[in-house]
Amino acid sequence: MFTGIVTDVGRVRAVRDTNRDRRFEIETAFDLSTVDIGASIAHAGCCLTVVEKGEGWFAVEVSGETLEKTTLDDWSVGRPVNLERAAKVGDELGGHIVSGHVDGVGEVISVEEEGGSHRVRIRVPRPLHRFIAPKGSITVEGVSLTVNEVEDDVFGVNLIPHTWEVTTLGTLKPGARVNLEIDMLARYLARWRETA
Repeated sequence: MFTGIVTDVGRVRAVRDTNRDRRFEIETAFDLSTVDIGASIAHAGCCLTVVEKGEGWFAVEVSGETLEKTTLDDWSVGRPVNLERAAKVGDELGGHIVSGHVDGVGEVISVEEEGGSHRVRIRVPRPLHRFIAPKGSITVEGVSLTVNEVEDDVFGVNLIPHTWEVTTLGTLKPGARVNLEIDMLARYLARWRETA
């Protein structure tokens, strides 16, 4: 489990295809002496398992299913990646409860300055739009955000300067594809209503 609070922006240092899967090596400022092989780390919101590590880098392997359902198929050497280590029992829950299971890929529609912040509007693939509500939570590229408004299949978020500067969200442009994870509580509530 994660909280959607990014703790490092890593960088893809190597990409290699392995049959239907893909291996990524990620450079990071994490203290890797405290990261075990088999540990879970969220990469742009996608939970991946550490399979190898070296000085200042670690490797993950990604299945064909994950490549199809996320933006990871677009990743190349040099790409910055939002990283978050798994939460521990007793950690501060600064964002919201995040599973690291990407629900879909959205498309950035617009990015506009608004005071010192940036308003970003994102189109959501249907039927995910049913799970997004104003003042609810959503994870975009692994970052926990509050939904400001929803209009049909487009929602808006406001990025404060800190978030803009310390995550990859500061590089967003119209047309960019972003990993989305809907709020876990909304998912289970919707499922309960469907089956009740």
